[in-house]
Amino acid sequence: MKITIDTNVPISANGRRTHAGDACQLACSKFLFEIATQKVKDIVVLDASGLILAEYTPFLFHSGQPGIGDVFFKYLHDNMYNPNKVELVEITPIDDESRGFAELPPNNMDPSDQKFLAIAVKTGATVVNALDTDWKEKETLMIQLKVKVRQLCPEHGCLI
Repeated sequence: MKITIDTNVPISANGRRTHAGDACQLACSKFLFEIATQKVKDIVVLDASGLILAEYTPFLFHSGQPGIGDVFFKYLHDNMYNPNKVELVEITPIDDESRGFAELPPNNMDPSDQKFLAIAVKTGATVVNALDTDWKEKETLMIQLKVKVRQLCPEHGCLI
């Protein structure tokens, strides 16, 4: 399965700079651990221009330590050009704030989430989220665009 992972997931897994509770941190840690250790064969989809990695960078360490979010970040870097683990796709930023990307219709998603949405629309990847309520609040848009959201922390709203 193809997935694109909102920045709040590895941040929550690390337990630093997050309001995620213990259960949410554990769910995020388990999810990322399974990816980084290949217990699941999901392919992580990133944008080829590096917008997602740039958003991850202030919160995660390339060394892969000390948290599982950091392990996941290192996994992405180590496997960036392994198409069995990471897929890089082109998405097209545009100067229309109501869309954010050429792949999207007008929407009122948080601009920081539009890149994940554009990837999901373009590739069919499932968006994996922990804390952002936008994904649940914009459920009608997700249905319209046929975007699936996996909510790791149900207390923040759940989409199947």
